Amino acid sequence: MAATSGKIIHNGFIAKHCQQNRQFSTQYRRDYPALILRNLLPLKGGKLLRTGISANHLRFLSKYQNGYHNRGTIYCNAAETSAVSSLDKVDFHKLQNGSDIRGVAVAGIEGEPVTLTEPVAEAIGAGFAEWLLEKKKPDGSTCLRISIGHDSRISAQMLQDAVSRGIASAGLDIVHYGLASTPAMFDSTLTEDDEFLCPVDGSIMITASHLPYNRNGFKFFTSAGGLGKADIKDILHRAAKNYEGSGKRASPTVTRVDYMTIYTSDLVNAVRKAAGDIEKPLEGFHIIVDAGNGAGGFFAAKVLEPLGAVTTGSQFLEPDGLFPNHIPNPEDKTAMKAITQAVLDNKADLGIIFDTDVDRSAAVDSTGREFNRNRLIALMSAIVLEEHPGTTIVTDSVTSDGLTTFIEEKLGGKHHRFKRGYKNVIDEAVRLNTVGEESHLAIETSGHGALKENHWLDDGAYLMVKLLNKLAAARTSGMGGGSKVLTDLVEGLQEAEVAVELRLKIDQNHEDLKGRPFREYGEAVLRHLENVTDTDQKLQKAPINHEGVRVSGFGGWFLLRLSLHDPVLPLNIEAPTKDDAVKLGLAVLAAVKDFPALDFSPLSKFTQQS
Repeated sequence: MAATSGKIIHNGFIAKHCQQNRQFSTQYRRDYPALILRNLLPLKGGKLLRTGISANHLRFLSKYQNGYHNRGTIYCNAAETSAVSSLDKVDFHKLQNGSDIRGVAVAGIEGEPVTLTEPVAEAIGAGFAEWLLEKKKPDGSTCLRISIGHDSRISAQMLQDAVSRGIASAGLDIVHYGLASTPAMFDSTLTEDDEFLCPVDGSIMITASHLPYNRNGFKFFTSAGGLGKADIKDILHRAAKNYEGSGKRASPTVTRVDYMTIYTSDLVNAVRKAAGDIEKPLEGFHIIVDAGNGAGGFFAAKVLEPLGAVTTGSQFLEPDGLFPNHIPNPEDKTAMKAITQAVLDNKADLGIIFDTDVDRSAAVDSTGREFNRNRLIALMSAIVLEEHPGTTIVTDSVTSDGLTTFIEEKLGGKHHRFKRGYKNVIDEAVRLNTVGEESHLAIETSGHGALKENHWLDDGAYLMVKLLNKLAAARTSGMGGGSKVLTDLVEGLQEAEVAVELRLKIDQNHEDLKGRPFREYGEAVLRHLENVTDTDQKLQKAPINHEGVRVSGFGGWFLLRLSLHDPVLPLNIEAPTKDDAVKLGLAVLAAVKDFPALDFSPLSKFTQQS
């Protein structure tokens, strides 16, 4: 990482020149060995040892280096920042996205002004450091340590430098992991390894998951797991005070560590252990990885190949923060079509796809059948219930009735539907265990999945390791058939012919709100829908429901709920036929059309389709 001057880098410059620097990065890595790159240490004033490359070029280049020197101390030569009083006023609490922080970090998109600037990120870093000091209460002889990693976004380096300066102002030590995954960042708070400066006391992942290239954000961890909504609110409150009241920041001393070496080694060892300590239990398997140009490209070379798998045909492994091929999102149809086609074209046994920061994943079998959403939950439930018979599977609220039948009647487990939001689902599974109801899996339809055996970490790579374990165990026992062992596990899952999600927006400026918050208006819509459906004998309200209004009828179901963060009422409908789905839609439409501030046109359009 190059030394920074402390001046704000214009985000438009980053967007304009990222392609140029991407090409520069590829050429430079070809012309100069990685070993030399790892040993480039910045000096004060932006001059670099053994190279004439500018600080800006190396800043871009650094995010494409997958391997860091095991340890190397660098100095972020940040000049004293100008007085914050001259900066624009910032509403920090608008940056909260549930248990994450997200904002616009790159200019250039009309109507999306930059909200995650360097000074803002600096203040957030200081806020997290203060929060951590209060939680840990170290004695005078102990200096707390925070690890920082990022995905492939073009704003990652700028935010990393800024948040590091904020942390340094509180006197904490900083460790940079460079390109990393969200699960690895949490893992670094648990790993015990002095050589890699672990465990750290707190960890920050710079990511905005699958959102567009101009967005970015922060996820925070301690050994207790990801932070909750109240914690994020507290950090942002502290950040706002730091932003308004401070004028100078310290220049941080940073240690760089290749922590991904530990993380990937643990994944490899987990598969070997499941296969009876065989060195290459996946030998003979052809497995393709699609990283979507995010941070998951490591999985092919660092996990699959050491286990003996062939990975030819893997695609979009190179980090590219513009995501030029498809959105890194296992829920996205284009992304799933890309990995499916790659599997079929290469006649592979299995395809694996990750989101940008690798906390979500999905798979495709050799026939092109997708394992995502309800089908991934069914597959993981089958694996977990083999290991823990009768356990409770916690999911979010939009999972299908067919999945409930599969888990409870076919697998002998219990399906516990809860609220949307991966942190909500994980926290509910943890709560159930504390009150005596055994649960070993918490998983959302989005692909977030966490296992009790893995410290309730939502880790897309670890989910895929569980699938690899099944392949390896089948091979060890003499079974063939490639990924058929996985496909057979979901046999009998009832799947709806029609499954849609419609988003009904609330106009916050409409006079019908009468100055009320949009959440209050949305809750009034839900109450009215509940009253209307209670009087319809063809519909049956779900006896247990933790979010919104869920109703069965016409062989299917619908769920209308209020978005966790936005003025939107998402409506999910699943049914055996389009006609049945339309009947469910009409039942909802009859109730919501009494609320003029609600844009129900998507629902009207759906019910009018033949």
